Amino acid sequence: MTPSRFAHTVAVAALLSLAPPHAAAEDKPAATPAPKTPPGCTAPEHRQFDFWLGDWVVRDPAGKVVGENHLTSVHKGCALFENWTGSGGFTGSSLSLYDAARKKWHQTWVDIGGSLLLLDGELVDGRMVLAGKSPPDSQGAIALQRVTWSPLPDGRVRQHWESSTDSGKTWATVFDGYYTKLK
Repeated sequence: MTPSRFAHTVAVAALLSLAPPHAAAEDKPAATPAPKTPPGCTAPEHRQFDFWLGDWVVRDPAGKVVGENHLTSVHKGCALFENWTGSGGFTGSSLSLYDAARKKWHQTWVDIGGSLLLLDGELVDGRMVLAGKSPPDSQGAIALQRVTWSPLPDGRVRQHWESSTDSGKTWATVFDGYYTKLK
């Protein structure tokens, strides 16, 4: 090794010895700890709508089949996902969840016709009652919507959807369905 090369090597070694021990690691990003998985929604309120979970055939009050509905628990029990198929091919889906911050249930419904319905409510005397307003119709009128799900003693669930165009003075049935679990 030549004297100049030796001097250069010694100078580099001296500079490196002055650097903090972690200096070489600064070029690499620090490892971030894996995010902790939330525990899920374990409070009893999150289970209030579980009576609606399952695969169902749905009939009108006269017993005629009007469709099938499939409800599953998603996101570690934090929400219910609904997938509706009517006998005539009409389809729709909803996502329902208990909003712990507001202490209310919320449902967002969308369907094949592009309709959106936002409902909020709570469990009342063992029945889930959610309400909201429909988007304005072509004349600008807004109707109140109220949907009640009632577990029946025989294991069925009744879904009764009502609408009011007079600010809740009177209500008309939009849908009255009786859910029976598929075998």
